[in-house]
Amino acid sequence: MLPDRILTRREFVAGAAASTALIAVPSVGAVQAPAQTTPQAAVRTTNVTLMVNGRSRALTLDTRTTLLDTLREHLKLTGTKKGCDHGHCGACTVLVNGKRINACLSLAVMHQGDRVMTIEGLGTPDDMHPMQAAFVKHDGFQCGYCTPGQICSAVAMLEEVGNGVPSHVTGDLTASMALTNIELRERMSGNICRCGAYSNIAEAIAEVAGAKG
Repeated sequence: MLPDRILTRREFVAGAAASTALIAVPSVGAVQAPAQTTPQAAVRTTNVTLMVNGRSRALTLDTRTTLLDTLREHLKLTGTKKGCDHGHCGACTVLVNGKRINACLSLAVMHQGDRVMTIEGLGTPDDMHPMQAAFVKHDGFQCGYCTPGQICSAVAMLEEVGNGVPSHVTGDLTASMALTNIELRERMSGNICRCGAYSNIAEAIAEVAGAKG
């Protein structure tokens, strides 16, 4: 049997929407099942002592705290920068027992008793480290965000060269180590400068390397 009149498209869509809403809305007085919650795991903390910039620092930390967050958030040494937080950019480079590492990839609890040097420990505006002075002289930065990591990395890199540690581009492993331009750029490739001040950075490092040589 045909209906008294044909529904328009607008009336049909409106009726369908109303029916769906009635199905979705629970009836008054209906008992709702309690929402399932996942219990939070208890936070585990531990005592950690670090020798930071020549000063012993005793801390109680969440065991998951990175060395980067320990320096920035707990010790307020904000010179070390958080860039990618994945170990790709080098902005968080610090020196641990004289070697450069990405602080964002290392947990603080892994460094119990270690010597940690940040940009604040290398020098001050009134008494700059030679590498800091060279960066200023050669304008080895623009925004400056990557500069602390660049400088820490450069200082460690010169120590590596001085100790005869080869890189991927070292041609002769038996010859005396020389800091050529290609060696310098390969060894600093883990530190990214988004401003593109690479030439100035290379000039600053080369000047300090020449002075040391």
